[in-house]
Amino acid sequence: MGRSARRRRLQAALGALLIAAAGVLAGCGDDASGGEAAPLRVGYQRYGSLSLLKARNEAPGVTWSLFESGPALTEALKAGSIDIGETGEAPPIFAAAGKIQFKIVATSDEVPQGEAVLVKESSGFTTFADLKGRTVALNKGSNVHWLLVKLLRANNMTLADITVKYLKPAEGRPAFDSGQVDAWVIWDPYFALAERPGVKILADATGLAGNREYILAAPEAVEKKADQVRDLLTRLDTTTEWGIANPDERARVLAPELKIPEDVAKRSLDRSAKPLAPVTPAIGDELQAIADGFAELKLIPEPIDIKARVDTRFTEVFT
Repeated sequence: MGRSARRRRLQAALGALLIAAAGVLAGCGDDASGGEAAPLRVGYQRYGSLSLLKARNEAPGVTWSLFESGPALTEALKAGSIDIGETGEAPPIFAAAGKIQFKIVATSDEVPQGEAVLVKESSGFTTFADLKGRTVALNKGSNVHWLLVKLLRANNMTLADITVKYLKPAEGRPAFDSGQVDAWVIWDPYFALAERPGVKILADATGLAGNREYILAAPEAVEKKADQVRDLLTRLDTTTEWGIANPDERARVLAPELKIPEDVAKRSLDRSAKPLAPVTPAIGDELQAIADGFAELKLIPEPIDIKARVDTRFTEVFT
């Protein structure tokens, strides 16, 4: 084969490669703009409305990640490993103080009976004020952290009046059962699991804290997966309403997901499962008051603007 022939064949081969490469790049562009979107990555806890959605398989196509508590879930938002998830009222504030980026896209009605201070009947404690000088366990940065703050204020006490032991739920239960702590501030379903003879509710959040559920979403997900977020919230709202209308069936479906007995599931859900609600300026004010309270007590390093995290673009889902 002559030199000119070899040159022509080489040029033809290079041309084919360039055409193929252009086709691959065009294909990548189609996937990014008009192709199938990546699945919505959902973080959930073993309790709350998202658990029911998962248990009933009402959100096909999403991926699920389980977290023990709200603070752990917000760390996943920080790491970029989930797009959306649910927490109580305090985790968003601690997350914002930690410079984690997120939007608050939905909430729930108040759930004050869903968190409580538990003590032993044998302790003789009759009011929260009786815990002065005692050891109180709770999960740091969770919804019950705000309840503790409110209880201290209501009883003219400060954090200096008690010894706080920060324990995750899996650590708090054995510490409470064995008497290593005098009281345990906890939320459902751990609350319901701990209710048994010899244990009493010293106080719950009634009149003190709203204990709402909050749905948090990564800013990128709100912008680039808005339709998927809206679809999830719509399905979540529908499934939550179904559960409220069918409490016995809800408990039957959720008990295996929660890994708790059906009667315990029903007791906790009957008091703690509430309708979802849109976020509003009033919700922003409510969260801001909590954030300001935490800043005043130096539980977060500096004041934050949590109201700015409220995103009302999905309000129509709940109206």
